[in-house]
Amino acid sequence: MSINTSGASSVCILLQVSVPNDWFCFLSVASIHSHNSTMTFTNGDAAAASLNKVPTVNFTKLFIDGHFVHSVSGKTFETIDPRTGDVIARISEGDKEDIDIAVKAARHAFDNGPWPRLPGSERGRILLKWAELIEENAEELAALDAIDAGKLYHMCRNLEVPAAANTLRYYAGAADKIHGEVLKMSRDFHAYTLLEPLGVVGHITPWNFPNTMFYIKVAPSLAAGCTMVLKPAEQTPLSALFNAHLAKLAGIPDGVINVVPGFGPTAGAALSSHMDVDKVSFTGSTQTGREIMQAAAKSNLKQVSLELGGKSPLIIFDDADIDKAAELALLGILYNKGEVCVASSRVLVQEGIYDEFEKKLVEKAKAWVVGDPFDPKVQQGPQVDKEQFEKVLSYIEHGKKEGATLLTGGKTVGNKGYFIEPTIFSNIREDMLIAQDEIFGPVMALKKFKTIEEAIKSANNTKYGLAAGIVTKNLDTANTVSRSIRAGTIWINCYFAFGDDVPFGGYKMSGFGKDHGLEALHKYLQVKSVVTPLYNSPWL
Repeated sequence: MSINTSGASSVCILLQVSVPNDWFCFLSVASIHSHNSTMTFTNGDAAAASLNKVPTVNFTKLFIDGHFVHSVSGKTFETIDPRTGDVIARISEGDKEDIDIAVKAARHAFDNGPWPRLPGSERGRILLKWAELIEENAEELAALDAIDAGKLYHMCRNLEVPAAANTLRYYAGAADKIHGEVLKMSRDFHAYTLLEPLGVVGHITPWNFPNTMFYIKVAPSLAAGCTMVLKPAEQTPLSALFNAHLAKLAGIPDGVINVVPGFGPTAGAALSSHMDVDKVSFTGSTQTGREIMQAAAKSNLKQVSLELGGKSPLIIFDDADIDKAAELALLGILYNKGEVCVASSRVLVQEGIYDEFEKKLVEKAKAWVVGDPFDPKVQQGPQVDKEQFEKVLSYIEHGKKEGATLLTGGKTVGNKGYFIEPTIFSNIREDMLIAQDEIFGPVMALKKFKTIEEAIKSANNTKYGLAAGIVTKNLDTANTVSRSIRAGTIWINCYFAFGDDVPFGGYKMSGFGKDHGLEALHKYLQVKSVVTPLYNSPWL
């Protein structure tokens, strides 16, 4: 990531671009403006006007078998605007009976419908049409995630929504390249393998990237020829329902995609334990991942893939550019208000530059702009809901009680909504809760280290293994550390450098199974071996 700090302190971040003579990777096409002053909360006329930017919510019912329908029970639940705590809309609440109906529709579409039987090129054509519809409706999708999840509108509009369209395009291109192998056996037989769609998939998506995760789950499973039931997080159902509408417009056959909002203990549990679901793909907490595995084992031994929690370290060595490293560290924890599974919540800094680094980091954190996510000057919106807001604040209190030094932040911002200041603790012990637990908020644990061996040991002192970052100009150091950290993704002199063609997933209690890349496509396929005898063949 290359950070331009010239002029008016405008930080420009670009999507997955490498620039000669610069060791940073880039994150987004948005330009984030910071102010060289104390922390700012936008509460003037512009912010007041932006609070009125609530898009019309047109889709609030379950989407089953190509139609929007009420839940069987008729129950609804509220989805809340985290900027204010006000109700945006009431959403139909799916339950076990609704999951049963949705799974039945998906099973019929798989067993009898056209989708798994279409040529891969035709599935790809429909996915490409869908990608165009995403781009045509980018403003609405971005606005829905902004009001439902507290995400920055300009980041959604300029980065996340276009990236979702590109995810569809990537797997559209892969849909007609699903091939088995011809095998030369050591006996008088001819053998080959087929890659066949797995069947009905249950997707359970998180609330931190509602639109992005919808397509990370749906795109490869559609390309593979599967049908599916998706349960979005109850905190953020709006963009998932809008995406179901776009799927219908794109030409996805009825029953192939079903979206059932509801709660984990009811709709999520029903999907995980359903006897006619062939696989569950889940992104969320480690505890919920355990429950899904148990439900899968106790039902039909369905396949499971899990992308779970993280407590990712960012290791900064003495030879790093201190200013750029501070920008990277801050972005790593504050992007999306810290509600990122790979957030660099543990920052380990070598002692030779620690004092100067800490000073710069705190200065930059105090200049971070917190406020309404529709305001283009804002860098951090509200936490997703009251529960997460209170959870983050409780961890801040734990940090104080356990003896960590609060360098900056730690307080709420504004008089309504769920806003929290960027918060940095130093003098961290590794047994502290703020050093071990996934907080999922704008809270950084900053720690000093002496040697490379100490840094590696500290980085690996976690039950998680989702990602890590390394900042150094020394290739030997980068190679040694990247091969020593037990995590699924290692970023060297960059952070958040995701790509559709780069597999993403965890080690240890961060889960198993990959999103992105062809690995994601193949987890929705199963291998069938076909063997036939050879008679009177001149060779094997």
